[in-house]
Amino acid sequence: MSLEVRAIDESEFAQWLRTLRVGFLRTPVVADGEVVDRLPHTDLSRTFGAFDRGRMVATFQSFDQELSTVGGANLAADAVSGVTVSPTHRRRGLLSRMMKDDLAAAKERGDACATLIAAEYPIYGRFGFGPASWTTEWSVDVTRAGFDLHRPGSDGDDGGRIDLTDGAEIRAEGPALHRRMATGRAGITARRPRNWDVGTGNSFHHRPWTEPFYAMYRSGAGEVEGYVAYTADDKWTDGNQPVQTATVRDLVAVTPAAERALWRYVCSIDWITSVRSGSRAPDALLPLLLPDPRAARVVTHTDMLWLRILDVPKVLEPRTYAAEGTLVLDVRDAAGLAGGRYRLDTSPEPGGSSCVPTDAAPDLVLDVAELARLALGDESVLRLAALGRVEEAAAGAAVRADLLLRAARRAWTMDIF
Repeated sequence: MSLEVRAIDESEFAQWLRTLRVGFLRTPVVADGEVVDRLPHTDLSRTFGAFDRGRMVATFQSFDQELSTVGGANLAADAVSGVTVSPTHRRRGLLSRMMKDDLAAAKERGDACATLIAAEYPIYGRFGFGPASWTTEWSVDVTRAGFDLHRPGSDGDDGGRIDLTDGAEIRAEGPALHRRMATGRAGITARRPRNWDVGTGNSFHHRPWTEPFYAMYRSGAGEVEGYVAYTADDKWTDGNQPVQTATVRDLVAVTPAAERALWRYVCSIDWITSVRSGSRAPDALLPLLLPDPRAARVVTHTDMLWLRILDVPKVLEPRTYAAEGTLVLDVRDAAGLAGGRYRLDTSPEPGGSSCVPTDAAPDLVLDVAELARLALGDESVLRLAALGRVEEAAAGAAVRADLLLRAARRAWTMDIF
């Protein structure tokens, strides 16, 4: 019997959530409060289920998203989420059907790209996605970090100060800070009001919620420039000695002074002997900020945001580049969504670059998934060429492309969606 794939209706949303849980190997119990809380924020026209004789066996969802690119501009993205196939129906082409339809609809809407967070690495390359940002988590041994834990306070080195606060102030001040941070870092996905409600406990939680501590940094002029949210695990030795770990849930800073001050603060809290940084950019200040950088140990370093280019000019024109130059890119796309040959004229000035179709001889030949790796400035053209994933059609093109495409700061995606 054929499997039906279609958008769900309101009466099927609880079943969709249950099927989603089954696919992610989580308890299949769905609380009534979760349905009531999530349904008003769900676009049912973009929430799909696959049905076998009336039983839902796969899920798929997408929504509008803004993604920061190099130089601070935003790309209109189709964010893909909630992708599952029940273990009874794997390898029947359900994901391929749903992904094909969603990408075609996103292309029709005029989205520049699609995005997702991949639970499994091998799955999404065949749909034209490539990893465009990476994330790193550190564990800091505070006892050997080298900070003077006995000096008074941990405020900023520019006359700034840190104050404890609450979720309400974070919801009030956080969105503007987050938008400012995105202008200086590619790969940041915009947060909606619901993201701030969920992230600060002001919403239904289907998992146990632990209220974090919040600390906010203000510059010497009194401007809010950053905040940190963290928890502590309340552990003690048998000898009644605190050996607690602080885990950073969220840290947003729009100036280096704010970032330095917030990390010094977290690493100087009495009773804290270890700090887990949470998801941070691979080139974050944290390790080298410590007097002894060896006190920070990498716990996780992995791919984060996967990008699928739907319109090459819409992705490459808005970003800035290291210098002025020209590249002709021959982009291969088996799905027929973004393939073609394009002339990219780069500029370090916002709005100064152009990308147009051309018949000129190519400098580089590459698959759309490999271009996705390069689009946010985080990957090396030379490395991809050495791997055989980029063909250098003109002598010296890989070196020239590397100089133009690489960004000064590494792309980073701080939120899972």
